[in-house]
Amino acid sequence: MKGAITDVAGIRVGHWTDCANGTGCTVVLCEEGAVGGVDVRGSAPGTRETDLLRPGNLVQEAHAVLLSGGSAFGLAAADGVMRYLEERGIGFGMRDIRVPIVPAAILFDLGVGGSQVRPGPEEGYQACLAASDGLVAEGNVGAGTGATVGKVLGPDRMTKGGIGTASETLGDGVTVGAIVAVNAVGEVVDPDTGEIVAGARNPTGAGFVSSIDIMKRAADGAVPAGGSTTIGVVATDARLTKEQVNKVAQMAQDGLAMAIRPAHTMADGDVVFALATGRWEGPANVTVIGAVAARVMARAIVRAVRQATGLLGVPAALEVSQP
Repeated sequence: MKGAITDVAGIRVGHWTDCANGTGCTVVLCEEGAVGGVDVRGSAPGTRETDLLRPGNLVQEAHAVLLSGGSAFGLAAADGVMRYLEERGIGFGMRDIRVPIVPAAILFDLGVGGSQVRPGPEEGYQACLAASDGLVAEGNVGAGTGATVGKVLGPDRMTKGGIGTASETLGDGVTVGAIVAVNAVGEVVDPDTGEIVAGARNPTGAGFVSSIDIMKRAADGAVPAGGSTTIGVVATDARLTKEQVNKVAQMAQDGLAMAIRPAHTMADGDVVFALATGRWEGPANVTVIGAVAARVMARAIVRAVRQATGLLGVPAALEVSQP
């Protein structure tokens, strides 16, 4: 076990990273196809190919999921993922061609580095070339490169976000993994201790402050627009139907609520995809898989900020003095 989403058989992960400009993208490849689902719970999402993942629509399987920085411009990186898959004959069969199914979601990182540099088709393609089923780099890589958290006091008090991953094996042998790019307006909390791990830095002392308390005291309670969104993927090797995998995506969103305060705001575009590769042939308990998916998602969120380092003037959580 690598403690990563790549512990799920059939999953590979690759990053493209530009630290100089504070942006990047991450691809989760499932080239043999995986039943896909999605739960969009933030109110400012930027997405591609999410409707086809819902029950009742024709396509059952996805071949990759793209997580990208660059705001809506970053959705173009999915074109490069499609090119990579098409070159290898992977996709949904349509007459004499195959159309790769590549759902995608983006986060806003244009305020951290160079706002004119965004992941595009070539960067998505390069992320695919870098993909492996081995250890997954975390912190300031891929879609987490320009991610930040704790924005209620403005950009001068925010802390570095990042990308994190985690996995767990159930008693029956089913594996569940998660990968997530954390760019939340709120703070990240360790659900095991209640400790704020990263967030808005205290302007009058050490440590972090509560975003909800700050919003309560604000004249209009407004959450800063833009600069937010947590996007991730959970995967399992269980055999699930499209309805079941969408339920897993829904339950995995609870991991955001466990580790981010507040989550799913009007300024966040929170999206969680779910993939089921079907490599495990035994019976699947959707309730257990979904509950574990929420837990590994929460752990991946905490890892994202703990593995991050300071970048472009934004300090990492480990660099913030504690009370």
